[in-house]
Amino acid sequence: MGWIVFAVWGLTFVVSWLFLGPLLAKLIEGYDRSALSLLPVVPVLLSIAVSIVLTVRWQRAPAAAEDESAVPSARRRFLYGGLTAGGGLLATFFAPLVRNERWYNTSVKYIFADRPPYKADVSRDEWTGSRVSSYRRLGRTEARVSDISLGSGQGTGGRQTIEVAREAIERGINYFDTAPDYSEAGSEQRLGEAMKGVRDQMFVATKFCQPTGHLAEGSSVEAYMEAVNGSLKRLQTDWVDLVHIHSCDSVARLMDENVHEAFDRLKEQGKVRFLGVSTHTPNLAEVANAAIDSDRFDVMMLAYHYGAWPTLGEIIDRAAAKDIGVVAMKTLRGSKHKGLLWSRDERDSFTQASFKWVLENPSVACLVISLWETAQLDEFLYASGQLPGAKDLAVLERYQELTRETHCRPHCGVCLDACPEGVPIHDVLRHRMYFEDYGAERTAMQGYAALEANASACGDCSAPCANACPYGIDIATRTRETHELLQLS
Repeated sequence: MGWIVFAVWGLTFVVSWLFLGPLLAKLIEGYDRSALSLLPVVPVLLSIAVSIVLTVRWQRAPAAAEDESAVPSARRRFLYGGLTAGGGLLATFFAPLVRNERWYNTSVKYIFADRPPYKADVSRDEWTGSRVSSYRRLGRTEARVSDISLGSGQGTGGRQTIEVAREAIERGINYFDTAPDYSEAGSEQRLGEAMKGVRDQMFVATKFCQPTGHLAEGSSVEAYMEAVNGSLKRLQTDWVDLVHIHSCDSVARLMDENVHEAFDRLKEQGKVRFLGVSTHTPNLAEVANAAIDSDRFDVMMLAYHYGAWPTLGEIIDRAAAKDIGVVAMKTLRGSKHKGLLWSRDERDSFTQASFKWVLENPSVACLVISLWETAQLDEFLYASGQLPGAKDLAVLERYQELTRETHCRPHCGVCLDACPEGVPIHDVLRHRMYFEDYGAERTAMQGYAALEANASACGDCSAPCANACPYGIDIATRTRETHELLQLS
């Protein structure tokens, strides 16, 4: 082979690096195909075609000028062209690896060392058929709810099914948490189908929300009421037990007089029974304390896990003292356990250890966890009614050490004032968590695209946020990587 063949291989590599590398990396990582353009494929194919033509012409040229009989045979020309094309194709696969190591971090590593989020390697025999074994009082609602309950958050990526939801009911789960904007209203529709015939046995919580997103502060009373009416229709029920002010990030939104008037009207009509608030934002403490002080709320759903913000335990105890039911969410602290270089015992015990730790707090009525497979029911419900032991606490402490510099705590927000561009760092990294750890690529990309401000501003920034994280997260690097990972274009 001559130097020209190697040169055209290099040309194909460069073109692939520039155009196809990012596309191929995203395809392997699991991006929603409909969100990606195939236009980068065109220059790569053209480059390979040009390389084949140049190689064959080069093989013919010297002989054509001196001795026609020395012209390479068609078979040889075919082989030269094939070698060139093969080299070009190999270049297209190596290009993304050379271009950006995240191809390895979020693709190869997970293909060979990881499973889907939450799912155990192999369901252990002792887990099979696990059922809810403990029910707790949900504060002043007087409802007795399963300590491990069914969530259907955005992290499920639309994977939850009617069949698994029905199986959850059969295994003793009686608390459903849903929302109109979970899987573009698909969550409510599926849960509505799943609880047909057993509606009276279920405690159903949804949100003041629309399929397109949250209702903003100052929305009309009618808008709030219509949101709940839409939920009732999708859930195929005449009432919901609980309606939350969804992912509340400010006291002003919490106490919006229109949402409270809407709730009062809906309660009079028998369409809702109790009022709640869900929050996992940097303003969690402020919002939660205001909700407790107002005495307007029957239930609070809070982000709560091992190693959570120090004052969160005090807030939960304050709520319980006022007989406000507390539901824990985001209990797996980012769900990064499947990507860690752990033994199988450590990896498989993490979820159960997390649940046991949360439920050890008697002020917590239940936790909600999103799931979509029977194996997950086996794994999760095995922790029902159990308390953590020394091994559980060791696994949780180890997890905290290993994820300290990558897990953004949803209720911290210490870094936000350090960003001159107003980038919502916590939201940016939350969507990265959905993509990398929850396996909800499409949800993550759509959520990131919907942010009013994103990490595009981080590219040329001098990074005054560099030392702003009290836990050591390299904010500038992670936000820049996140923008490259989640941008649609």
